[in-house]
Amino acid sequence: MSSDRPIRVLIGKPGLDGHDRGAKVIARALRDAGMEVVYTGLRQTPEMIAEAALQEDVDIVGLSILSGAHMALVPRIREVMDSSGLKDVPLIIGGIIPDADKQVLETIGVSGIFGPGANTEEITGFIRSLVAARDQDRPA
Repeated sequence: MSSDRPIRVLIGKPGLDGHDRGAKVIARALRDAGMEVVYTGLRQTPEMIAEAALQEDVDIVGLSILSGAHMALVPRIREVMDSSGLKDVPLIIGGIIPDADKQVLETIGVSGIFGPGANTEEITGFIRSLVAARDQDRPA
């Protein structure tokens, strides 16, 4: 990422979950922190999310999942992102994720997991650190 542009974040709501209040709160907090946010809206397929991430040239993808379908949706989204040339784009998720599922999700490539009530400053700081670390590892 070039230092002359803000961090670009895609916020996606995969699956049939119709609750997007949390996603909108996070989108606003990220915008208030100076990031550019692309919100894909409700009921997105893994392919739609990966395509939007590719087209929008985002630095990070954040998913909001409250439906309980995270163990089906997140691995598929990571798979489609990877096959679309987005292996180096970090994936974070927010929602109701049982502790037993967190380690599995991290193993498949989820960089951060945030539950209900997560502090927005913590999330923005985490995103900044994640993108900075990724950019430091990239060849110049």
